[in-house]
Amino acid sequence: MERIEKDSFGEISVEASKFWGAQTERSRQNFKIGEKRMPLEVIDAFALLKKACATVNAACGKLDLDKEKAIGFACDRILNGELDEHFPLVVFQTGSGTQTNMNVNEVVAFVSREKGVMVHPNDDVNMSQSSNDTFPSVMHIAAYKAIHKKLLPELDKFQAILKEKKEAYWQLVKIGRTHLQDATPLTLGQEISGYEAMIKNAKRFIEESSVSLCALAIGGTAVGTGINAPENFGNDVASELKRLTGFPFISDENKFFALQSHSPINYVHGAIRALASDLMKIANDIRFLASGPRSGIGEIRIPENEPGSSIMPGKVNPTQCEALTMVAAQVMGNDTTINVASSQGNLELNVYKPVIIDNFLESVRLLTDGMRSFRIHCLDGLQANEAIIQDKLENSLMLVTALNPHIGYEKAAEIAKAAHENGTTLRVSAISSGYVTEEQFDSWVDPHKMTNL
Repeated sequence: MERIEKDSFGEISVEASKFWGAQTERSRQNFKIGEKRMPLEVIDAFALLKKACATVNAACGKLDLDKEKAIGFACDRILNGELDEHFPLVVFQTGSGTQTNMNVNEVVAFVSREKGVMVHPNDDVNMSQSSNDTFPSVMHIAAYKAIHKKLLPELDKFQAILKEKKEAYWQLVKIGRTHLQDATPLTLGQEISGYEAMIKNAKRFIEESSVSLCALAIGGTAVGTGINAPENFGNDVASELKRLTGFPFISDENKFFALQSHSPINYVHGAIRALASDLMKIANDIRFLASGPRSGIGEIRIPENEPGSSIMPGKVNPTQCEALTMVAAQVMGNDTTINVASSQGNLELNVYKPVIIDNFLESVRLLTDGMRSFRIHCLDGLQANEAIIQDKLENSLMLVTALNPHIGYEKAAEIAKAAHENGTTLRVSAISSGYVTEEQFDSWVDPHKMTNL
């Protein structure tokens, strides 16, 4: 069963059970591109914005109070997740996001009728607004909320478990590696402390940069001049959003910038990409250190979660490491998309908005989920293989570095080279050289002292 909806182009049929109108239906038919729908985080942010705009318009005397309440009722239903099926549009549509703005306007107007009030999608729900200032505002609202409600809390948990592992293995001395070759000793706790610091710094970078998302474009309307919006509309809506969300939203002081540029989103995603780079390094390190069980490094053990091969019985792979590194690769790709799209702010409007926010939110979602999975199924069960660690430490030639201050670099290098060529231990080679006595070697070559603990 269908009903007839109208817009400036004329009549169009819409499935009777759907709450959208003519403009949404035209977009649904004209942009059958891919399967990626506009993220629901964007729709929720639109509901917050429309509700705030209705409140401010009513306070200005522009919007009837009954209509304000009806719009608020419809927006609350969206925020409660009751209307998700009525937002069918794909990401790859108009670059301003106009059709998603109208999709929200039409659904809000339709649902408002449940309160016995006739609300117009353009004249009432979109009052004092343009897609050109609402969509960038929604981008910032959705991005800020995703960071502070999802990503940062998981970063706290991820850092906490690294801190726990760091403290557990702070005194466990192992051989270090640089250039994938043996280096001087450190402790496993010291090694893990580097990972912990990466996460701590990544959180700080993301948190600090996210402040730039609090400035909103609302009030700029079509090109930044604020045409058809009341004086101080942007400030008032930002204040209402702050009240509704608890987030420190403000009106951007330059609306022309807010419509033309998405450098704040680009800037914040740069910090998110840096987190992805660090996670790639951490996951790779862990799978290298856990490699084996008999032909790899094998200094740590990680949980065995599932069979690793369809042909090799008993094989278990570092699957959580692989998943997290794939997430990191995807985020790096998203960063390229965001960077290119952000550069396309032609004249008064950037028209790559939907793809920018879709990639941004995907990065936050993937990193949050990926870190949670890695934390629960890998990090939590990580254990040191102390026997392997001790064996590799005792057989390392780079302990010779401790002899440098006593016999000099050249003699120490001679000892290490002889030990390697003759297949002997460093201790045997050093004593055989005549450069050091047994007592001197045992006193000078102390792996624990070499960690500077």
